[in-house]
Amino acid sequence: MTGALPNGPRADAGHAPVLLAEVVAAIAPGDGDLIVDATFGRGGYARAFLAAADCRVIGIDRDPAAIEHGAEMARASSGRLSVVEGRFGEIDRLVDGPVDAVAFDVGVSSPQIDDPERGFSFRADGPLDMRMGGDGPTAADAVNTLPEEALATIIYRFGEERRSRQVARAIVAARDQAPITRTGQLAAIVRRVVPAARDGIDPATRTFQALRIFVNDELGELDRGLDAAERVLRPGGRLAVVCFHSLEDRQVKRFLSARSGKRPSVSRHLPAPAADERAPTFRLIHRKPVTPSRAEAAANPRARSARLRAAIRTEAPAWNDGQTTEAAA
Repeated sequence: MTGALPNGPRADAGHAPVLLAEVVAAIAPGDGDLIVDATFGRGGYARAFLAAADCRVIGIDRDPAAIEHGAEMARASSGRLSVVEGRFGEIDRLVDGPVDAVAFDVGVSSPQIDDPERGFSFRADGPLDMRMGGDGPTAADAVNTLPEEALATIIYRFGEERRSRQVARAIVAARDQAPITRTGQLAAIVRRVVPAARDGIDPATRTFQALRIFVNDELGELDRGLDAAERVLRPGGRLAVVCFHSLEDRQVKRFLSARSGKRPSVSRHLPAPAADERAPTFRLIHRKPVTPSRAEAAANPRARSARLRAAIRTEAPAWNDGQTTEAAA
C-alpha cells in the first residue's frame, strides 16, 4: 500500500504516515468510492487509498506547499486524485457530496516541522511564523502584541503548561527589550523559566504547541471539520481521525460519543444529563482508540502519541446542518 502511486512517483521517503494500515482498514476503500483526505500533507494516506482500490480521492490542505506537491501526484493519477486548497472545516463547500469516506490526520505535519522557515520547530532557528496557510497573523504577531494575561491563558489552555504565567511574564519582559521574531529567541525565553523535564521533552514544547494551535485555530477548525464530515458522508460512509495531542483527541472522543448516542460521563454526585433525543449519526468502529504498535512507535517517534478513532455514518440527519457554522477565520 505504501508503494508507488499508480503510474506515478513514490511517496516522500522521509514522511511515514502514522497508523497507515489501521487508517486504511477503517476507511475500507472500495472500487468506485469517493474518499476525502481532509489533511492531505504529502499524500501518504491518499496514496494508500488509491493503491487499495479503484477509487477516487480528493485531497484538501490549507498549506500551499502541500497543494503544490499534490499537483504532481494528481497529474500521475490518471484522474483518480484531485487536490483542493482550503480548510477542512469547509469540506462540504469544497467537495460535491455525498462521499464514501473522510480521513483526518490532525495537527502539524512532519514536512512543516522539518522546515525551519515555517517557524514550527524550536529545534532549529527560523522566523516565528507557525501558520499552516499563508494568511493571517503569525506567532510573532501574537507574542509581541497580546496582553500578558491573554498569552498566559493561551499557553495554559492549548499547551497545558503549568508555568504559563511565568512564561507569559518572561515573554512580555523580553519583548519590552526587543521584538521576538525568531523561534530560537522564543525557545530560549521559555527554557529560562521552565525546568527541563525528566522525560527529556524540551521545555519549549508546550508553549510552541499552544501558539501553533492558537495561530491556526486548530480546535475550532477541528469542530467545524467534524461537523462538515457528518454532513457530507453518505449513510454507511466512514470517518477516521488520527490525533496526536490529548486536546484534539478529547474533542474527537466527545463528538463521536455524542453522535453515537452515548451519554457524557459525569460525577455520581451530579444529576444525570438529559438524553439527546436526536438519532445517532455515527456507529463506532472501535470501542477504544487504536494506538501504534511497539514496532511503529520505535521506528517513528512521532507516532507514539497517536490515537485513531473511527466510525460509520448512519442514515440519521446531521445534527449540525451548517446554517450557523461560521467560515474559518
